[in-house]
Formats: sequence, C-alpha cells, structure tokens
Amino acid sequence: MENALSLGPPVLNLVSAFAVGALIGAERERRKGEGPARSPAGIRTFTITSISGAVAFSIGGGILLAVLTASVAVMVAVSYWRSQDQDPGLTTEIVLVLTALLGGMCMQAPQTAAAIAVAVTVLLYAKAWLHNLVITVISKDELDDALIFAAATLVVLPLVPNRQMGPYLALNPHSIWIVIVLVMAISAAGYVAVRLFGARFGLPLAGAISGFISSTATIGAMGSRASKSKDLLAACVAGAVLSTVATIAQMALVVAATSMETLSSLSGPLLLAGGTAVAYGAAFSFMAARHSGSDAVPTGGVFSLRTALAFGSILAIILVISAGLQDRFGDAGVLLAAVVAGLVDTHAAAISVASLVASGKVLPQDAVLPIIAGLSSNTLSKIIMAATTGGWAFALRVVPGLVLVSLAAWAGTFATLLWY
Repeated sequence: MENALSLGPPVLNLVSAFAVGALIGAERERRKGEGPARSPAGIRTFTITSISGAVAFSIGGGILLAVLTASVAVMVAVSYWRSQDQDPGLTTEIVLVLTALLGGMCMQAPQTAAAIAVAVTVLLYAKAWLHNLVITVISKDELDDALIFAAATLVVLPLVPNRQMGPYLALNPHSIWIVIVLVMAISAAGYVAVRLFGARFGLPLAGAISGFISSTATIGAMGSRASKSKDLLAACVAGAVLSTVATIAQMALVVAATSMETLSSLSGPLLLAGGTAVAYGAAFSFMAARHSGSDAVPTGGVFSLRTALAFGSILAIILVISAGLQDRFGDAGVLLAAVVAGLVDTHAAAISVASLVASGKVLPQDAVLPIIAGLSSNTLSKIIMAATTGGWAFALRVVPGLVLVSLAAWAGTFATLLWY
C-alpha cells in the first residue's frame, strides 16, 4: 500500500515544475494590470509554460525542449511587437522564456531550478526598490566602483595564472590578485557600513569601520579632528585605538586567504592583541558616550583601485625580497624583511610570510615571529602619526593603547613559541 501511494521522482519533478511556474506567475499576475494595456502573461501562462518545458524534456529530451523554448520566444516576440506602442518592456517576455527552460530543468535538477525561480521572483518583486537604489541611492562613482570590482573578480581573477613564477619562484599572480580583490572588498564593506549608518553612533564606531580601509590613516584623521575639537578628544582616541581592531581582523582575513596554517599559529597573538584593543577602546568609548559623531555621508569612491594595486605591487616586491633574504640569510632574512615591510603596511608583510608558508618554504610556527615583528614596526608608524597629527594630548592617550596592543601580541607570540 505504501509503495502504491508513494510518488516517484518523475512525478515530484513535475510538481516542482508546477511550483516554479506558479511562483513566478503569481508575482507577474500582481503586476499584470487591467484593460487593453495589461500584460499578456499571468499565473496561468507561466505555470503552463513551466509544465510544458517539463513535459517536452521528458518526451524528447533537450532537443524538444529547445524547440519548445524557441516557439515560446517567437510567440513572445510577436506579443511584444504588437504592444510596442505602449512601451511594455521586456521583463515579462524574457522571464517567460526562462520559465520554459526552468520547467525542463526541473526534470534533472529540481533543487537548482527552484533556487533560480526564487531568485528571479525576488528580483521581480523588488523592482521598485532596485530602481530607487540604482537611480537615487547609489551614486555614479559608487556604481563605477561596483563594476570595477565585478570585473576584477569575475573577469580578471579566472585569467590570472595560478603558479609560482618570478625570482626565487616567490610570486603567485593568482594569490596576489586574490589579495588585491580582498583589499577592495574590505574597503567597500567599511564604506557601505559608514554609508548606511553614518557616524551617528559616534566616532568610535566610525574609527573602527574606517580602520578596515587604513588604520594608520584613521589615526591621522582622528588626531586631526581631536586637535580641532578638544571636546571630542576621548571619542577620537577611542576611534583611533579601535581602528587597530580592524587592523587585526583584516590581518586574520588576508592571512586566512593565503595560508590557514599560518592563521592557526597566529590565533593566540591576534586574539590577545584584538581583545586588548577592544578593551582600551571601549574604555574611551564609555567616556565619550555623550559625544555623537556627525551624520555626514562619506565622499569619494567605495575603494581606491590605485591603492589596491599599489598594495599588490608592494606585496610582490616584499615577496621577492623575503624570498631573497631567506635564501641568503635563512629565517633571519624573513624576520628582517617583515620588520621593514611592516613600517609601510603590516598586512603586506603578513601575507608575504604566509605565502612562504603556503609554498612550503617556512613552517607555520616559524611565521609567527616575523608577522608580529611586522605588526610592531607598523605600530611605530601609527605612534608617529598620532604624535604629528593630534598633538601631545591625543598622543598621550593613544600611544599607551597602541603599546599595550603590541605587548599583548608579543605575549601571545611567546606563549605560542613555548607551546611549540
């Protein structure tokens, strides 16, 4: 009895085809309109089209499905030509052709077809929101940056060679480009967060978000604001110190993208350094709670392509220098290269060392000391920035936090080395 009542895969696939057509058709029915100008396709048309695609594929395979889809396309073209005076658009017509294909797809991959149907329905339903987003919310510069990021990720990345090359076989163009894309993505994430929330949650939050773009630059900006507005000193100090949390989080992300083994060895130092930065920044955030930041919308692009490419170039140079120094001096050469590179950018130093781990030239536990040394030398750059932009009042509050973060990282480093 149970076998007699059970539904086999073909029946379930047909049910999926019915559901796909009904889902998309229900959304189109709501926008069909009334009168002579109404859309020619609604819930019945879409459902029947999807079932027709499923039946065509079941009977004649891909060939009959192609014939059916072509027939639907012809009927759609005729319908569009008849109503072109009313400027009906092509969305419904294109989706109707897609529905025929999804119906046939349900006979082989119903889960994928259903997922596509849901995604299409969401896009159709969000028409007004999407139009408003693109036309009034997103600026031209932001749209340009979105297109650049899409090209860098979907077009350039698959074409970049994924093998070791160059001097000392130290360069992997694919890995370097992944880091460039990651830098753009992290900068975009910080920009979007500020764009959505402004700075109304205060300078501490703005500093923490901006730290994903550049912690050193954030400290300089906070110092400049503190020198002009003494009543915002505590808030600026909190934002400056909390930007180092972003530095540590960003380091964890870029190292993970290069070598998970290196991230595992660095987990102790990074957790201690990040926790110290959070605690110190939170203390000043509490002191500055009554001072709210402005709600000014950030200006400029979502990210700087030039900065991302410069980062990648610096990374490539550091990789070659590190490999050369290691070849000449052994592990001491890697440490020296990381310290020098950290003065410019701690992430580039960390990635260069992690790349050596990924290529098997350095053990994961041996990467901890050079990376933390690079973090410490970068701290020196931040201290100089704080002193030169914010004056003594700002520096005397920020520098202890930066030093404590560095000491916490070294404490975690020594504990890690003792563990190994």
